[in-house]
Amino acid sequence: MFWEIAFTTLGGLGLFLFGIQIMASGMQKAAGDRFRRILEVLTNKPILGVLTGIMVTILVQSSSTASVMVVGFANAGLMNLSQAISVIIGANIGTTVTAQLVSFEIWVIALPAIGIGSLLNFFGRRRFQRYIGQTILGIGLLFLGMTTMSSGMSPLRDLDQFHDILLQFSRYPVLGILAGAVFTALIQSSSAATGVIIALTTQDLIPFDSAVPLILGTNVGTSVTAILAGIGANVAARRAAAAHVVFNVVGVILVLLFLAPFTSLIVETAVTVPRQVANTHTAFNVLNTLFFLVFLRYFNRLICYIIPGKDEKVDFGPKYLDPRILKTPAVAIGGAKQELLRMAGIAREMLYESMQVFLKNDLKKIKHIDQMEELVDGLEKEINVYLSELSQHSMSQQQTKLIGHLMSAANDLERIGDHSENIMQLGEMKAEERLPFSETALQEITIFSDKVTGMLESAIGAFKNDDKETASKVVLEDNEIDAQEKHLRNEHIDRINTKKCYPAAGVIYLDLLSNLERVADHAKNIAELVLEE
Repeated sequence: MFWEIAFTTLGGLGLFLFGIQIMASGMQKAAGDRFRRILEVLTNKPILGVLTGIMVTILVQSSSTASVMVVGFANAGLMNLSQAISVIIGANIGTTVTAQLVSFEIWVIALPAIGIGSLLNFFGRRRFQRYIGQTILGIGLLFLGMTTMSSGMSPLRDLDQFHDILLQFSRYPVLGILAGAVFTALIQSSSAATGVIIALTTQDLIPFDSAVPLILGTNVGTSVTAILAGIGANVAARRAAAAHVVFNVVGVILVLLFLAPFTSLIVETAVTVPRQVANTHTAFNVLNTLFFLVFLRYFNRLICYIIPGKDEKVDFGPKYLDPRILKTPAVAIGGAKQELLRMAGIAREMLYESMQVFLKNDLKKIKHIDQMEELVDGLEKEINVYLSELSQHSMSQQQTKLIGHLMSAANDLERIGDHSENIMQLGEMKAEERLPFSETALQEITIFSDKVTGMLESAIGAFKNDDKETASKVVLEDNEIDAQEKHLRNEHIDRINTKKCYPAAGVIYLDLLSNLERVADHAKNIAELVLEE
C-alpha cells in the first residue's frame, strides 16, 4: 500500500507541476512575454509595484520565480529596494491564484481541458490561438494532477499514525509551519505545496486546524529560492532576498499571535475545507501586504539595517534625452552625446564582464549581461528616435552632420553590445561543456582582449573629448588588431591540425577572436567619426 500511495501521489504531483509549467509558458507567450519589461519600467509607487508583482506571478505561476527575477534586477542595479519590496509582496498575492483555482470542485473539466487545449495547441492557425491552447492544456493537466494526488492519498484515511501526526500540527502549530516550510523548500513551489494540502483536505485526511499551520509554512519555505539567488550577489540583491524572508516570517509570527481570531474569520468565508484552505493562503498574503505597505518606510530601514552597505541603482532608459529642448539643437545635441557616453560605458562594462565569464567561468554575471544588453538596445532606439525628431528642426549644416555621426556611434555601440553578448554565450558554452583550454590559449586571449578593451576605452575617450590625436592612434591600432587576430587564428589552426587542441574548444577560440576583432572595428568607426568632425 505504501508504494501505491507514494507512486500515485508523486505522479499526481508531477502532473500538477508540469501543468503549472505548461500553463505559465502559454500565458507568458499569449501576453507577449513582456513581464521582464513590466518589471523594468516600475515607478516608485508601491501600489503599482504590488500590482505588477501580482500580474507577473500570475504569468509565471511562481512567486519564487518572480522573486528570483527581482533579485536579479536588483543585482543589475535596475531596481531599488522600495521597488523590489513592493514587487515581492505582490508576488506573494499572485501565487494564491493557483490555490484558489484548484480549491473549487471542478475536476470534471480536467480531461475536456486537456483535449481542447491539445487541439488548439496543435491545430491553431495563429500563434495566439496556440498559446491559449497551451494555457488550457496546462490547466487541464493541473486539475488531472490534483485528482490523481487526491485519489492516491485516500488510503491514508485508515492510517492511525497519519492522524496522530496531523493532530500534532493542530496542537503545536510551529511543527506544522516547519513541515510546510521544509516541504515547500524541497519542491521549490508554494503553489504545488498548497495543492498537496488542498488534495489532503479533499479526501478529509486533514482538518482545517491542521491545514492552517502547513499553509503558513509554505509561505516561509518559498523564500529559500530567493535566498539562494541572493548568495554572492550585490547589496541590493541581498536586501531584496532578505525582504522576501522577513516579509513572510514576520507575517507568520503575526498570524500566530492572533491565530484563533484569524482561523475563526477564515471559517466564515467558505463552507468546504478546501475553499477555507485556499482563502487562508489568500487572506494571509493580502493582510500581510496591507500591513507592510503601511509600514513600508520602516520596513526599508529594517532591511538596510540587516544588510548594511551602499545600494546603487542604474536608471533604466534614457537620462539626458529631454524632448523639451528639441527646439534648441545645440543643447539637445549635447544631451544626446551625454546619453551616448552613458551607453558607451555600459557597452564597455558588458565587454569586461563577458570576458570574465569566458576566462573565469563566472556564470553569475550572465543575467547582468543579458539585462545590460536589453538596456543598450533600448538606448540605441531611444537615441535614434530622439535625433530623428531633432533633425526635423532648423539647424546648421554642421549640426546636421553631427546628428548623423551620433546615430552612427549609437549603432556601433549597440553592435559592440551584441558582440559582447556573443562572447558571454561562448563563455557559457565553454563552462557548461567543460571544454579544455590550454594556458597558452588563455594567455593569448587575455592579451588580445586587453588590447581590444584598451582600444575601445581610447575611442570612447576621444569621442568624449573630441581628441583627434587619440582618435588617429585608435584608427592605426586597428591595423595591429587585425594583424594580431590573423596571426592568432593561423597559430590556433596549426594547433588543431597537429591535434594539440581539442576541436570543439578550437571553434570557440576562433569565434571569440572574431567577435573581439569586430569590437575593435566598431571602436575604429567611432574614432573615425571624431576625425571627420
